Amino acid sequence: MPAQRRVLVALGGNAMTTPDGSARPDDQRKAIEGAMEHVADLIEAGTEVVLTHGNGPQVGNLLVKNELAAHVVPPVPLDWCGAQTQGTIGFTMVGALEAALHRRGLRRSAAALVTRTLVDAADPAFASPSKPIGRYLDRGEAERLIELGQNWVDLGARGWRRVVPSPEPREILDAPAIGALLDAGVVPVAAGGGGIPVVRDPSGAVRGIEAVLDKDRTAALLARTVRASTLVIATDVPNAVLDFGTPAARPIGRISAAELGEYAAAGHFGGGSMGPKVQAALRFVAAGGERAVITALDRLESGLAGAAGTVVEP
Repeated sequence: MPAQRRVLVALGGNAMTTPDGSARPDDQRKAIEGAMEHVADLIEAGTEVVLTHGNGPQVGNLLVKNELAAHVVPPVPLDWCGAQTQGTIGFTMVGALEAALHRRGLRRSAAALVTRTLVDAADPAFASPSKPIGRYLDRGEAERLIELGQNWVDLGARGWRRVVPSPEPREILDAPAIGALLDAGVVPVAAGGGGIPVVRDPSGAVRGIEAVLDKDRTAALLARTVRASTLVIATDVPNAVLDFGTPAARPIGRISAAELGEYAAAGHFGGGSMGPKVQAALRFVAAGGERAVITALDRLESGLAGAAGTVVEP
């Protein structure tokens, strides 16, 4: 471990879009610029930062383009979508972060790494795709895509939606390159969207596979891989909440991993929203991390100090 603290900051989709979810290029640039101001504050305070990010809205946009242009150009697979969005978001984050650092008189560089995450080809997720992606379609459109080999499910009044496998991330294959960037004093942006899902063939060759990875699970794995002392999951709310959506709702502050695990087992956290973040925090602490923090983007500094957000400790 270096003398200064090393922190993995995982930025949710709110860091790349406007509050209403708009993902127009200008909106994404502005949102990322705002997010990087908070990250620059951490670096200015002496924190060594590794960044990762979500890519849900961006991959969703690419899937729509696939559908609309399928009669003109061949659709690209999900691993390509992940690579493309890692490159675009990473490039934008690097530019915004370097500019924010330079305004503070810090001549630091950042670099985005298109990152592969190894999964097990025998993972049960491949036998039962369940992760919804992309937009809703009517039955006729969905059936046309089912004929092309895609999996779509009927979600009632909202329509049909594509589902894909979401296997467990096992290894960050490009960890040595991330380490080299850190050793050179460069701020890495890595494993965006959970990383590009890849499998290893019996021959040892690595190839991409049609799947999406949970970005929070990969964030916990990446934090352990780079030996971060703290995992910070930046989201659009200041705390995880017990009894969310009820009159008894109350925010969680500092809490032990054991107690938070009991709340998670009791069903307090939604599977598609706060649930994965809580599970990532628990995984990181269980694997030896000193602290995991779930908080809003504008509370990164105070959350890292243990003064804001949901702070999970052993």
